[in-house]
Amino acid sequence: MTSLYPEIEPISTHTYAASSLHTVHYEKCGNPNGKPVLFVHGGPGGGVDPFYRRLFNPDKYYMILVDQRGSGKSTPHAEIKENTTSDLINDFEAIRLECGIDKWMVFGGSWGSTLSLAYAQEHPSRVTELVLRGIFLATKDENEWLFGGKGANFIFPDYWEEFISIIPEDERANLLEAYYRRLMGDCKKTMLEAAHAWSKWEFCVSTLLPDVGATKDFLQSDTVVSLARLECHYMHNQCFLDNNQLLDNLSKISHIPGYIVHGRYDVVCAPHEAWRLHKRWPGSELVFVDAAGHSLKERALAEQLVCITDRLA
Repeated sequence: MTSLYPEIEPISTHTYAASSLHTVHYEKCGNPNGKPVLFVHGGPGGGVDPFYRRLFNPDKYYMILVDQRGSGKSTPHAEIKENTTSDLINDFEAIRLECGIDKWMVFGGSWGSTLSLAYAQEHPSRVTELVLRGIFLATKDENEWLFGGKGANFIFPDYWEEFISIIPEDERANLLEAYYRRLMGDCKKTMLEAAHAWSKWEFCVSTLLPDVGATKDFLQSDTVVSLARLECHYMHNQCFLDNNQLLDNLSKISHIPGYIVHGRYDVVCAPHEAWRLHKRWPGSELVFVDAAGHSLKERALAEQLVCITDRLA
């Protein structure tokens, strides 16, 4: 990936006491005098990856990368209590104030695109631009597409069969509910089995081409548990948003420049959602990347995003 910027270390790392329960970890990278940007990771539960720093020119950007509640280095790990969309939005605002930033660009992918839109609609005066990748609008249809057997399973039937195999046949009519009971239950063994199956399903359908090494590394990481528990928690509660709320409230951010990048063969988040967002958002730019699925680490997606961040720098 020659177009990505070199690996860098944070200028500093910080913790924000979000509540008596949650501590939120975040890092500052790049140039403190540069253009401020908030990086909103996916999942929910994905956490910050050092790779994300490479999407921005470190001489021109002041990057704030936040591990959302229960994710990455934030504590407690994989905790669902006091963990809602409103809580995460409030955390971003508190961190913005703590960093002394007046306005910032907001960059988010997958669940990060959902949360970025929700944050911008809540605080439109604080956002200079929105750069969004792998659009997820938190609708019932999208949940059914990925977890309800109404879309992604037709493209990856082998992985789907493995995903549903741990659930008894009499519970498969509502897989989300069946997984929720296991992931939030008291039996650690059952929880870990469900977390592994949930995260493997999503990871295996995230890339245009399979990456056996990356899959193996991911399934041995702590992110397996946070991703499964927090995703299921949010999907079970429809991300604490009304159906179509993000599209219905687009007028609140119509003045904010929007840049949308979506993999043409994204199976996790169907390209149709990016198209719907673009058509409802006057002046927004949309790029479908032909040689990509959903994963941010796919070369063509990453390069397209760097092109955009370079333009906006």
